[in-house]
Amino acid sequence: MKPQYVVGILFAVSLYGMYFLYAPFLLVITIAVLLAISTSNFQDLVENMFRSKLIAALISTVFLSLLFFAPLGYFLAALTVKLNHLEPEFFLKVTIYIKAFVANPPEYLLFLKPYAMDAVKEVDINALTSNALQIAAKVGTFSAEFLKNAFLVIIFYFFAQYNGVHVIGFFKRVVQMSVNETTILIKELSSVMSIVFYSILVNAMFQGILFGVAISFMGYNGILFGIMYSFASLIPLIGGVVMWLPFMLYEFSLGHDKNAIFIVIYSVIAISIIADTFLKPLIIKEINSRVLKDEDGRMNELVIFFSIIAGLSTFGFWGMILGPAITAFFLTILKLFEARTKELLN
Repeated sequence: MKPQYVVGILFAVSLYGMYFLYAPFLLVITIAVLLAISTSNFQDLVENMFRSKLIAALISTVFLSLLFFAPLGYFLAALTVKLNHLEPEFFLKVTIYIKAFVANPPEYLLFLKPYAMDAVKEVDINALTSNALQIAAKVGTFSAEFLKNAFLVIIFYFFAQYNGVHVIGFFKRVVQMSVNETTILIKELSSVMSIVFYSILVNAMFQGILFGVAISFMGYNGILFGIMYSFASLIPLIGGVVMWLPFMLYEFSLGHDKNAIFIVIYSVIAISIIADTFLKPLIIKEINSRVLKDEDGRMNELVIFFSIIAGLSTFGFWGMILGPAITAFFLTILKLFEARTKELLN
């Protein structure tokens, strides 16, 4: 047997062993690497300031933890504690209030009374309580899993930032691609991931400000609940509902019907539809133009937007990172194939 075959077999065996060993950590390692790529420009800026890769990696890790993981982890932990402390009597009181409200609605909602009465008749307190407790348990499980993964992501993120240059250099030497092609691949992936990371943060902050301003006019702490809404908006599908639904129920219980209806309409139309659906692509476009000065190297903002949506639908929370990364990688490979085809034709 030729020596190269032996080396190939040994490599395949070792590759399988590495996969078997690190399979439970592949997701968090991938997320950490993509986040490191996303914030590579910040890492370079800090490294140039302090002239130390170790200090820059530490600062970048602390920055990411405080800005992204710590508030979201706190929110999930607080939500889990609140849900687990809900008593069955709470759901009984809410149901009684809703039935009374439906039986005697305000004049401007009288047209909904027949439909609402039919819906309320089918409400089962025991089933409602049971489902709520199941949801609380699921949220608790998700929160614990998220916090564990977040801690691992932070650890791997630090090592990715600290050793990233060496890993990229090794990658360029090993893969069967030209130095120019690997540089293009890494540059485009880094640019797209930076756009995704910063656009997600900006959009979350924007939605939080919109919600916080509205809530502050009702006498609530706009800063606190605005921050909570910012991070709640990162949760796929139900993020905004987690925030405005309790406010709606509480305002109804106080007899502030107009406030309750306003917060629902405002949150759904102004935040969920206008800000998240229509303005988000514009935010991505603006960040796209600022991060990438080269028109040819930019990825269409709608492609980035839909890749985030597709990623969230397929992979859940971490899909907002994985979706754009997979899409950017695929499109960059197509560009490399196109360049090679042009060289062959010429």
